[in-house]
Amino acid sequence: MDTTGANPQGIVVPPVEGVAGGGTSYGWNDGGGVHFSNSSLRGSIDPSEVSTSDLVHVWCLPSTANVGPQEIPSIHLEPINLLAARNERESVQIAIRPKATWGGAGSAGVVQVQCSDLTSTSGDRLVVGQSITLRRVVSILGVPDALVPLDLPVSQINLAPGETTALWFSIDVPSAQPQGQYEGELFITAIKAEAGSPSQRLVKADRHQLYLELRNCLDIMESVEGKPSDEVVERANSVTTSLRRVLLSPVFSELFTDNGLVDMMDEDVISNLSVRIKLNLTVWEFVLPATPSLPAVFGISDTVIEDRFGVEHGSDEWYEALDQHFKWLLQYRISPYFCRWGGNMRVLTYTCPWPADHPKSDEYFSDPRLAAYAVPYSQAVPGNSSAKDHLQKEIEILRTKSHWKKAYFYLWDEPLNLEQYDMVRNMASKIYAYAPDARVLTTYYCGPNDAPLGPTPFEAFVKVPKFLRPHTQIYCTSEWVLGDREDLAKEIVSELQPENGEEWWTYVCLGPSDPHPNWHIGMRGTQHRAVFWRVWKEGGTGFLYWGANCYEKATVPSAEISFRRGLPPGDGVLYYPGEVFSSSHQPVASVRLERILSGLQDFEYLQLYTSRYGRDEGLALLEKTGMYLGPERYTLEHMPIDVMRGEIFNTCRS
Repeated sequence: MDTTGANPQGIVVPPVEGVAGGGTSYGWNDGGGVHFSNSSLRGSIDPSEVSTSDLVHVWCLPSTANVGPQEIPSIHLEPINLLAARNERESVQIAIRPKATWGGAGSAGVVQVQCSDLTSTSGDRLVVGQSITLRRVVSILGVPDALVPLDLPVSQINLAPGETTALWFSIDVPSAQPQGQYEGELFITAIKAEAGSPSQRLVKADRHQLYLELRNCLDIMESVEGKPSDEVVERANSVTTSLRRVLLSPVFSELFTDNGLVDMMDEDVISNLSVRIKLNLTVWEFVLPATPSLPAVFGISDTVIEDRFGVEHGSDEWYEALDQHFKWLLQYRISPYFCRWGGNMRVLTYTCPWPADHPKSDEYFSDPRLAAYAVPYSQAVPGNSSAKDHLQKEIEILRTKSHWKKAYFYLWDEPLNLEQYDMVRNMASKIYAYAPDARVLTTYYCGPNDAPLGPTPFEAFVKVPKFLRPHTQIYCTSEWVLGDREDLAKEIVSELQPENGEEWWTYVCLGPSDPHPNWHIGMRGTQHRAVFWRVWKEGGTGFLYWGANCYEKATVPSAEISFRRGLPPGDGVLYYPGEVFSSSHQPVASVRLERILSGLQDFEYLQLYTSRYGRDEGLALLEKTGMYLGPERYTLEHMPIDVMRGEIFNTCRS
């Protein structure tokens, strides 16, 4: 993508209150001299007689730009030029802001967005709706974050007066896709509403979605008898939100606009009046490995799923819900595990809710997209066997499988004192009695606070491997401990024994804070993406994130999302329930989750380059491009990312 999101006019971007990172780097560009209204268009406007470019600003931004409602338009609309390996997803954003009003009350007007397939000169094709997806960027806490799916090949979008709407356009390139140059077009057309009966114009899909929305409202309120008053209020609020969404949908637009429902534009009108965006994609020969080079294990709270979706632990609906979340997250090169916390940060973790002797177990663990899996220390679903017998049986079955090398045990989250460290030792010893080759993972940011291992906190922290050995193989440390001293990573690694299978993994959570790489809402786009640049440069061999769906408790799927008190906004929440935004039951990704995927893909590019030219050359490439030099010195603009990827493309292609 050749749009950098630079700000040559020096516009000062106001911070977003209460959001980490100050809400900076919103990709504001070319703001000088741009006017938001078109004074030449007066009176009633018929969009079928006016060029769409006279009614809306349209411009493109990279996936690292945070495009908010007050994003200032760029004067120039450039073609979209993307580079992608096979088995890679590349994304770009398209921003639309009205210059004039052609809709009814409360709406600037409606635009139709239509996309063609991408085709190569040899006739190969990337199909809309399969390899090509379009999502609308929705603000959370006033910051663009949720990516709500839109219909393809054609969608209709209501524009708000004086506000910028952002669309997230993604291309997934299959592993077997022939390399070459692919071209396509995206059309944006202002459309009018025509008189007529809505019931006559509604297609079956529209009627079905409307039915589901209203049916969901009825289901929520039918079962309130005997419920606590706070839950009844929560359900009523959820129904109110759903009904408001239905009433504001295009289905009822004739009741709050002057012209009735929108119609699809015919091809002649599109070709004459539309804003056309040229799409150019270079697919090259490199295939991102199906199994990620970096195991990135992310937690999913099973209790959050149980509470919000009303599924009983161990029921058929429970297994179905967990299965959906697991499979959905695999597309992000993430190895999910389910988790629930006990007292003093003891944690039960498991990747597969079914026992090892169930056919689903092999299906999960043999999936090549899964780089690592958590084996539960105790039963995820209570059964008839004792805890000891269950653990022994699970291990005996899994050790016979070729995927056993992916297995790990995550027993305790951030032990703080001798008692908790001893608990880790005791549980690990029981595991080793059945599997001496088992891997135990321990997260920590300090040594035992009641028995210091060194004269300073950091020296005590560095001595944890010696203190825990041999009861841990994966030493997973907080990036917060390092601060801006990435050289301290060498001291951590020097304490490990890789010849004995010991590894160094890292994690982020509520820290480190701005300006260090993390995934809080409001941080810069490159700050989100840089988490895995940091892992690569520091030499970590794995990564853990504590929670991807850990929002506040709710008992209705469509209830408004609330972040947990005491945590930075977005910490522990990387995707949202689809029901919050529509009748869909599919999870809704955040822009941060998409940037996590991009960072993991960057990791694979750097691995490829290093395999050809050595690690020193890989480090030199990061420095030469200015993409990442350290946790406080990384690019704020998108261009160095494209330069890095382009250099690897040019030097590693055959």
